[in-house]
Amino acid sequence: MKNIKTLDQFKDKHFGKVGTVKRDELDLDYENFKIGAMIHEARLQKGMTQEELAEKAGTTKSYISKIENNVKEARFSTLQKIVELGLGGQLELSIKI
Repeated sequence: MKNIKTLDQFKDKHFGKVGTVKRDELDLDYENFKIGAMIHEARLQKGMTQEELAEKAGTTKSYISKIENNVKEARFSTLQKIVELGLGGQLELSIKI
């Protein structure tokens, strides 16, 4: 049990403390990954293909695929269209300080 570490301890050791470039990049990449995973899951729950979602949101299948696979960051305005127009949902935003 001595060797068990929390996720934050692991990230501190291997990627540096919060505020360092390597750690901040890791955390940002994870946030982008989560957004893509949430869109993917919502799309599947709606029984939609990437092409159907793209058409409703006014974008391309390729763009949806890149977001879902964490290849491309979504612009806020496009993310809003994907969620609201494409999925019929509501995008919520919060700020933590």
